[in-house]
Amino acid sequence: MPIDLSAAREQLEAAVVAATSDACRHAFTLTTFDEAGAQARAARPDAPLAGRPVSIKDLFDVAGQTTAAASRVLADAPPARADAPAVARLRAAGAAFVGRTNMSEFAFSGVGINPHHGTPANVATAALDATPRIPGGSTSGGAVSVAAGAAWAALGSDTGGSIRIPAALQGLVGFKNTARLVPTDGAIPLSTTLDTVCAITTNVRDALTVHEVLAARSVKLAHKPLAALRLGVPTTLMLDGLEPAVAAAFQRALATLRNAGARVEELALPQLGELAALNAAGGFSAAESWAWHRRLLATKADQYDPRVALRIRRGEKMSAADYIELTWARRDWIARTEAAMGEPPGFDAMLSPTVPLIAPAIAPLVASDEAFFAANGALLRNPSAINFLDGCALSLPCHGAGEMPVGLMVWSGALRDDAVLDASLAIEAALAPSRGGSA
Repeated sequence: MPIDLSAAREQLEAAVVAATSDACRHAFTLTTFDEAGAQARAARPDAPLAGRPVSIKDLFDVAGQTTAAASRVLADAPPARADAPAVARLRAAGAAFVGRTNMSEFAFSGVGINPHHGTPANVATAALDATPRIPGGSTSGGAVSVAAGAAWAALGSDTGGSIRIPAALQGLVGFKNTARLVPTDGAIPLSTTLDTVCAITTNVRDALTVHEVLAARSVKLAHKPLAALRLGVPTTLMLDGLEPAVAAAFQRALATLRNAGARVEELALPQLGELAALNAAGGFSAAESWAWHRRLLATKADQYDPRVALRIRRGEKMSAADYIELTWARRDWIARTEAAMGEPPGFDAMLSPTVPLIAPAIAPLVASDEAFFAANGALLRNPSAINFLDGCALSLPCHGAGEMPVGLMVWSGALRDDAVLDASLAIEAALAPSRGGSA
């Protein structure tokens, strides 16, 4: 269906206003409003994203721009010669690029704090609480750009939750597709094994549209009604230590789905309890980021965020044998976990809280390493399990009107993306009335 170009251009005009407002303070490392206007004017009405304002995480190459990953280390790097494939696909689909967004330095944190460019405050919580709260990371500025209306969608990455965490903390939708479906070329890597290119939007339908563009494929929906869905709720790990607001919103969402006819069943899935031991040495992110950063750390260590450098250096202690054994252990773990999930044809998807806490205040996490790493570990715990599974997952809001944002994660194994999107559309519609929206 052709897009109303005049409406898209009005949306871009509103996005520019939002991008220059206090809500987007520290959200962008570069704005490109003139270029966005030209792209919108040149867009065809039959293009999938015709004239829609899109922000680009400062991790991706855009021709003529420097890709710095929100770090001082690469500030003087030469401009990219070509778009990353994901950027090129968005451009070809008619997107209007409003700018590059701030992020956790080199994508190495689920919190979203950046000491170089400032930390963009959570937009969704600002209307409920005067305390500046974290945006979630690492796609922090991208999430803020969408929540503030400065972008219709935000291109980002997800290695352990970097799309879903900020989406959950800001009441947005973040879809992490199966990693292999979208090329990661032209993006600075965190973990070549786990990195996923994906996006943040305000609703599931838009997430589906952007995924089709990024993956250059058509999603096949079964249009299953809720009454036809069988949904699993793993009780190992995913429900541990939930803050009261998260537990209440999650249980209320499950009750709503059950009342609408969905079969919602608990299962132990004990394999999730093995993840901490499997990744005790730092996991793929530490090993693979060390391989990429070791020469830069040898000459520019003082320019890194010390918390990021500390995590990267964990990979220095991993031997080749350790790394190879981890790849074997992951392969075995995936096989056992998928067998325990019974897919297919068992569950249509799994349900978990995206993260176990609401967005904490920024100031205590800036002041204390202990508080920072505790929050970071908690935020990454649930979503990172899906990356290790090589699976797909979507976070959508499940909190009520006037409540702090809480994310519901709908997830499954590799290449079950269409089933997750299909289920998410039905779940989103069922939860809409309790959130103050229409079904």
